[in-house]
Amino acid sequence: MTQLFQDDGEVAVTAIEAGPCFVTQVKTATKDGYNAVQLAFGETKKLSSPKKGQVKEVGQLKHLREFEAEDIGPVKVGQKIDADLFKPGDLVNVVGVSKGKGFAGVVKRHHFAGGPKTHGQSDRHRAPGSVGATTSPGRVFKGLRMAGHMGDRRVTVRNLKVLNVDLKRHLLLVRGAVPGSRKGLLLIKKADGGQAT
Repeated sequence: MTQLFQDDGEVAVTAIEAGPCFVTQVKTATKDGYNAVQLAFGETKKLSSPKKGQVKEVGQLKHLREFEAEDIGPVKVGQKIDADLFKPGDLVNVVGVSKGKGFAGVVKRHHFAGGPKTHGQSDRHRAPGSVGATTSPGRVFKGLRMAGHMGDRRVTVRNLKVLNVDLKRHLLLVRGAVPGSRKGLLLIKKADGGQAT
């Protein structure tokens, strides 16, 4: 993340390397049963033999993702897709995998208040408290908020405004934060709203 200085003040932005991506495969409803486009991104020196076969027409690229499409149109294998798809003012949805936090308790994971700090409570400060009744229902209900694995899941941040597009460096500057760690893989798609005012 960094910041931009605009007329209305300082704005926090995230710089996203958006391309170049290359089309490695085009799937059609007649041949494959559905319409989709497979894209490759990110140069690398080492690739497994199966992946080399998939990206042989576009070079040594390590990330492959497939996207369903209603209309493929003039998309061809080897075609370059870059940050020029977006322009300043566009609203985008950004999908990524959030940072993994490991096993977390209920205070960190679900923002529980914790137990009392006095009156003889020596080990209840960050405990969940009661999780169920006794004879009826005689079990703990499914979906109860408890301690467990936190983060490392697919997250979508909606309606982020594109503030700048740098075509030379393949960068998008998007207002606000996006999910995941640095150098994490993101999916950027135009929001249903389209243009921001």
